[in-house]
Amino acid sequence: MNIRVVATTPFQDQKPGTSGLRKKVAVFKSTNYLENFVQAVFDTIFDNAAAPPGSTLVLSGDGRYYNREAIQIILRMAAANGIAKVLVGQGGILSTPAASAVIRKYRSFGGLILSASHNPGGPEGDFGIKYNTGNGGPAPEKITDTIFARSRELSSYRIAEAPDVALDRQGSYAMGGMTVEVIDPVADYAELMESLFDFAAIRELIGGGFRLCFDAMHAVTGPYAREILERRLGAPTGTVINGVPLPDFGGGHPDPNLTYADQLVAIMYGEDAPDFGAASDGDGDRNMILGRRFFVNPSDSLALIAANAALAPGYAAGIAGIARSMPTSAAADRVAEKLGVPCYETPTGWKFFGNLMDAGKVTLCGEESFGTGSSHVREKDGLWAVLFWLNILAKRRLPVEEIVHRHWAEFGRNVYSRHDYEALPSNVAAGVMTQVKGQFAQLPGRRFGDYRVKFCDDFSYTDPIDGSVSTGQGLRIGFDDGSRIVFRLSGTGTEGATLRIYLEAFESDPVRQKVDAQQALSGLIAIADELSQLKQRTGRERPTVIT
Repeated sequence: MNIRVVATTPFQDQKPGTSGLRKKVAVFKSTNYLENFVQAVFDTIFDNAAAPPGSTLVLSGDGRYYNREAIQIILRMAAANGIAKVLVGQGGILSTPAASAVIRKYRSFGGLILSASHNPGGPEGDFGIKYNTGNGGPAPEKITDTIFARSRELSSYRIAEAPDVALDRQGSYAMGGMTVEVIDPVADYAELMESLFDFAAIRELIGGGFRLCFDAMHAVTGPYAREILERRLGAPTGTVINGVPLPDFGGGHPDPNLTYADQLVAIMYGEDAPDFGAASDGDGDRNMILGRRFFVNPSDSLALIAANAALAPGYAAGIAGIARSMPTSAAADRVAEKLGVPCYETPTGWKFFGNLMDAGKVTLCGEESFGTGSSHVREKDGLWAVLFWLNILAKRRLPVEEIVHRHWAEFGRNVYSRHDYEALPSNVAAGVMTQVKGQFAQLPGRRFGDYRVKFCDDFSYTDPIDGSVSTGQGLRIGFDDGSRIVFRLSGTGTEGATLRIYLEAFESDPVRQKVDAQQALSGLIAIADELSQLKQRTGRERPTVIT
C-alpha cells in the first residue's frame, strides 16, 4: 500500500463549537479542508506519532450528503496513520448515540462521527465532524483546543492509495495493514436498549391497542425505530413515518420541534390522534415527546424521567444524580431534591456531562434543546428517551397529559419557553448580547412591574472533576420570585448566528399551572424585549422558533 504525504496549508478558520466542526458541504468539499481537520485529530490523539499498535477507531455518520465520500477519505487517512482497525456502520450509518455505544462496547480508542446534528442536509446544506474519546463522549475542551491549534499549523497530511470499501455489505476488508469491519448499525444499540427497558411491558401496552407515531424525519433513526418499535415491540407497520434516511432529509429540516416536525404535530393534534408521538433529529441524539394534543417541554421530560426512573429495569436501583445545562429549567432540581441526589448545572454541550458520568456522580442528563440521556452512553439519545416514556406509560397506564399534570401537582411547574432567532447577522446578534450585558451594573434591585431583579451574571462553570473553567456561557437575569431570563448565542448553526432567549417562572397553583406557557411568561417576554432592544436591533417581530 502506497502512502502519500500531501502538502497543505493550515486552517484559517475559527475555533469549532462545542458540537465539533460544522460548515456548509461546499466548505468540506473544498481542497484539503476535511483532510486538514482529520490529520489534526490524528496528530493530536496520537501525539504526532503513529497510532498505538492494535488501536481501533469507530467511523460513521448520519447519512447526510457527502457522508459516504468523507468516510472513504478518512478510511484511507486512518490506514496511512497506522490505525489497526476501523468499525464502520453498514451504509456508512451509525446514529450518534449508537456510535457512542459501539465505542464503549468494543473499547475503541475513539471515534469520528460525521454529522451536523439537526441542521439541514443536501448539496447546499450542512456537514460536520467531531471526535469522541474512548469513553464514547465528545472530546473535552483541552483536546478540542489542541486539535484546533494543530489544524492552524500543520503543513501536510498522510493518505493511502487504496480502493473504496464496499460500505453496503457487512464484513471485513483489508486496506493495507488496516482492517475495515462493516458492522450492523442497529444490532448493538437495540441490544443495549432491550437491557435497559421492560420490552415485555411495552409490548403488552401496544398489544392492548395503545397507538403511537414516531417521525424519523428521513434521518438516521428510521432503521433503529423500525427494528425496535415495529419489529421488537410489535407496533404496526407504518408506526414509523419518514423512516428511510435520505442525504437531504427529504428536503426537510431534521430538528424535532413544533415548527419543523409539523407533519407529526398535525397527526398528534388531529381528530384521530394516537396516544403518543415522538420525533428524533438528523443524527438521532434529540427527541420531541407529544401526547394526544399535548406537547411535553424537554425540561419537563427530563424531570419526569428522573421522577419515574425506577420503573425501568436499567434504573430500578435508583440514580446517582442528575445534570442539566444551565438554560434548562430547574424542574429536574426539584426532583433531585426529593430523591436526595445531587443536581449539577453545567454549560450547554454534552461533553460537560461526561466527566460527571465517568466519575459516577450522575445517571441522567438533559438539555432544554431536546436532548436527554443517561450514563448508558456518553451522548444524548433520542430513541432512548422515547423508550423511557413508553416504559413509563406501560407501567402507569395514564395518558401523557395526565402524567405531566400529576407531576406538576406534586413538584410544581417550572413554566418554561425558548425563543430562537435564527440566521441573524453575527454582528447584530453580538450587539444584542452587548446591549444586555452593558446594563448589568444597574440591574440588581431594579423593578419591572411585579418583577424585581435579584442578580445578573455571565455564567461560568468550574468542572468539579478536573477543575477546568468555562466562561461566557450565557447571560442570566434572576428575579426575587425565582423567575429568570437567559440570553445565549448558539454555536450549532452554520449560517449567521442564532440568538436564544430562555424564559422561566415557577407556578405552584394547580389551576394556574395549566395556563399556556406564552401567556404565563408574557411579563418576562416583555422585559426581555425591553432589555435587549430586540425588535429594533434585529428587525424581527417574532422568533423563528418558539419551544
